Amino acid sequence: MTTTSERKRAAPGPERATAATAIEWGGVNHLALVCRDMERTVAFYRDVLGMPLVKTIELPAGMGQHFFFDCGGGDCLAFFWFPDAPDGVPGISAPSGRPDQGSITSAVGSMNHVAFTVPADRIAEYRDRLVAAGVDCTEVANHDDSEWGIAKAVHPGVFIRSVYFRDPDGILLELACWTRPLEEGDVRHAPANAPVPPAATAG
Repeated sequence: MTTTSERKRAAPGPERATAATAIEWGGVNHLALVCRDMERTVAFYRDVLGMPLVKTIELPAGMGQHFFFDCGGGDCLAFFWFPDAPDGVPGISAPSGRPDQGSITSAVGSMNHVAFTVPADRIAEYRDRLVAAGVDCTEVANHDDSEWGIAKAVHPGVFIRSVYFRDPDGILLELACWTRPLEEGDVRHAPANAPVPPAATAG
């Protein structure tokens, strides 16, 4: 099986940037989200999920806080806490629920979900750990290219397996593991265009 580092070196798909134009991407430095309660967020990400808290920042002029958690691979997940932040709106700022519970739609510019890489041979074990800690999770999903994108069992066409759950603020999270290398044939759909609004009628 291809390792994570091997997959990063062998970027799948036919479109590759040239040496003259490519930015030397090194992964995600950090993704910054917003929480309602930093103490509760630390209790979940550090104490339940086991992500080390590696940096804390008190923002100037009472603006709030900015904390960083090590989520592996040299990447961090960060949270802002703003004392006057407005409430999130399900279905707009984030999906209204897990994929097995309803619509996964969220607004343009929103952060839909965060997926963390885990070892393929431990994903079921990690799901069981979360459930034992009181975290409501989906079953392990086998993603393939069938009509609904989910298979009952692992087969050669399954490309990723995942478990979905939510954090205390309703942020949709995912444990994910690749099950095969992605190849040129995995990029075969034309990108969709935004719907064109109807032309204004003459008055």
